[in-house]
Amino acid sequence: MGRIKTIARRSFLVGSAAIAGGVAFGYFAYKRPVENPLLETLEPGEVALNPYVKIGASGITLITPRADSGQGVYSVQAALIAEELDVTLDQVRVDPGPPSPAYYNTALSEEGAPFRSTDDRFVAESARGFVDVVMKFTGMQITGGSTTVPDAYEKLRLAGAVARETLKLAASQQTGVSVDQMKTENGAVILPDGTEISYVDLAGIAADLEPVDNVRLRPPSEWRIIGKPMQRIDIVAKSTGTQIFGIDVNVPDMVHATVRLNPHQTGKMNRFDASKALKQRGVQAVVPVTGGVAIVASNTWYAIRAAQHIEIDWEPAAFPSEQEDHWAALSGAFTDEFRDSRKRDDGDIEAGLTTGQVLEAEYRAPYLAHAPLEPVNAIVKVTDDRVDVWTGTQIPRFVQANVAEITGIPADKVHVHVQMMGGSFGHRLEDDVVRKAAEIAVQMKGTPVKLTYSREEDIAQDYARQIAMARMRGAVRDGRVETYDLSIAMPSIIASQMGRQGFPVPGPDLQIVAGAWEQPFALPNYRVTGYRAPPLAPISSWRSVGASTNGFFHDGFLDELIHAAGADPMAERIRLCWHESSRKVLEAVRDMSGWDGADLGANRGRGVAFCMSFGVPVAEVIEVTNTDAGIRIDKVYVAADVGRIVDPVNFENQVQGGVIWGLGHAMNCEITFSEGAVEQSNYYDFEGMRIDQCPVIEVKGLENASKIRGIGEPPVPPAAPALANAIFAATGVRIREMPFNKFVDFV
Repeated sequence: MGRIKTIARRSFLVGSAAIAGGVAFGYFAYKRPVENPLLETLEPGEVALNPYVKIGASGITLITPRADSGQGVYSVQAALIAEELDVTLDQVRVDPGPPSPAYYNTALSEEGAPFRSTDDRFVAESARGFVDVVMKFTGMQITGGSTTVPDAYEKLRLAGAVARETLKLAASQQTGVSVDQMKTENGAVILPDGTEISYVDLAGIAADLEPVDNVRLRPPSEWRIIGKPMQRIDIVAKSTGTQIFGIDVNVPDMVHATVRLNPHQTGKMNRFDASKALKQRGVQAVVPVTGGVAIVASNTWYAIRAAQHIEIDWEPAAFPSEQEDHWAALSGAFTDEFRDSRKRDDGDIEAGLTTGQVLEAEYRAPYLAHAPLEPVNAIVKVTDDRVDVWTGTQIPRFVQANVAEITGIPADKVHVHVQMMGGSFGHRLEDDVVRKAAEIAVQMKGTPVKLTYSREEDIAQDYARQIAMARMRGAVRDGRVETYDLSIAMPSIIASQMGRQGFPVPGPDLQIVAGAWEQPFALPNYRVTGYRAPPLAPISSWRSVGASTNGFFHDGFLDELIHAAGADPMAERIRLCWHESSRKVLEAVRDMSGWDGADLGANRGRGVAFCMSFGVPVAEVIEVTNTDAGIRIDKVYVAADVGRIVDPVNFENQVQGGVIWGLGHAMNCEITFSEGAVEQSNYYDFEGMRIDQCPVIEVKGLENASKIRGIGEPPVPPAAPALANAIFAATGVRIREMPFNKFVDFV
């Protein structure tokens, strides 16, 4: 068993690059060795062949460190390992594993480097490599940015392949049969005479062997799982109501808690009077926490009811109290003082605006809540020498570090048990609920505390999607778009989010222009400028982050320019697109929808929109009817290219879900402030798309791109502009602000 640790210091071959250092049977780059994190928690009889494969008497466990919030990534990660390990998905269990630098996200560098995803020059790839060094040394174990598949695609297959070959070597030592005479299938090594030796029976021998690192990854023609429709490993549990989410977890002797926090985010609490609350049924204690108070009771409902009986004097928020003041702050940010980046500056904008027909516009996008179905929750138990945390999170290493700071217990004694999440959309990239639970648990040592936010508290305290504003100028001439000048103002998402982790990020915030500056269009005069507005309400990553607003801005005004030029919306986008796989995506959605113009007659119209985000080109066509009662969305066509589709079923589901998410929020949703507090409180006044409003969504996945990408977020940005463009085609009403229900009704 001890030799596994020494394997971490060997060179491990990954593709064509020999990487010094590494983890046994896994993938870890650069020169600092990292020990297999599973070794510390092995049960008697278990062996950790590598950070991703653990075998014991009860079977095979695959470690899937990217968190699952309903997007199916546990299944995808397990499938990648299983493909090379030669097991079936019904033969294995999955476990998210412990917080560890070994599980840092290797794909975050794609978004972190200041280059377009289409830029594959040496300098761009070198910059991505440098960012990856930073991610490695800081141990960024994060789920987000649609990075799970690109992060896992090669390293998890390699982990499976090396483990498989090492198990074959173990069988050879046990039987004397040459490895090249063996094969593997269904979790067993098969000898030439047909004898099967299970991996479980070989694990003990394999644990004492050095890994076989000279392995060949199987070509697609030999794949059994990847690229084939597969049943997700959680589908039965979720279909029968037996899936355990974070909110379902119970531990012995647990008490329940909720919080009442300052509704004016960033404001403090001056004083509180809990005398009435303490008299309520089931209440055990009321204790202070950062920004408010916690109510501890025998169940969550008692705690939530008692919270309303506490009298509290709150300080005001540090940001503007009224919504119009937030818009005014953005409006005032379009100056050199606030200029953050100008990543696109082709041709001569000012000269281009002196010829042809000139257009100007202003677009707006509001704050939005994450509002997953499962309110945030966490269980924390603090003892004198150990802390246990049970929660759904996308940032387990940050959780571990922050709980250690709050409790005074060393980080290696803080055990984070990551749970399945009932939605996130970026919400679980924050850890406030865990911090609050830790603050309570410190005051109740030895007693597990389960903290659950009420729906109203969850929305009131949410770090929302950014508010944003764009101003555009453009010119058309001779039936073509020739000049496009796009300026975008928003507060910095990264500064707000990472600031709460004490992790400053220097340089421009590229999320301010994400989904705009990197679009693969060749215009003679083309400029995109980002302006970092002053901090307003605290904000965070929301599904597709900066592109969630900028996709609407960029494509919406491009559609205006195309209309002014008298060109066909589809044909002009294809003409402008220089990037081959992006152009094929547009051509695919053209063919899927049978596009022959935006006007469908009889109060019907359709719009097309395109956005490249997270390196994924996505094009959407939406058809609508302008009925007497309002706009009805009839059908949506989507084409996207991720380079390689691991699971066609989950791919389609993710695309459809992204479209629904984008449409519902564009139609109906906004978060607004009055007297320094969020005005919305629950789904009745933050309403997404109703099931009877949901159209048929036809999906086509392409595999032309040169790199493997993720699909969780890219379908979101084109949804809003495609809908706005369709509404214009059907009604002549040009919508430049979300939510659209300010201007039209929906049925």
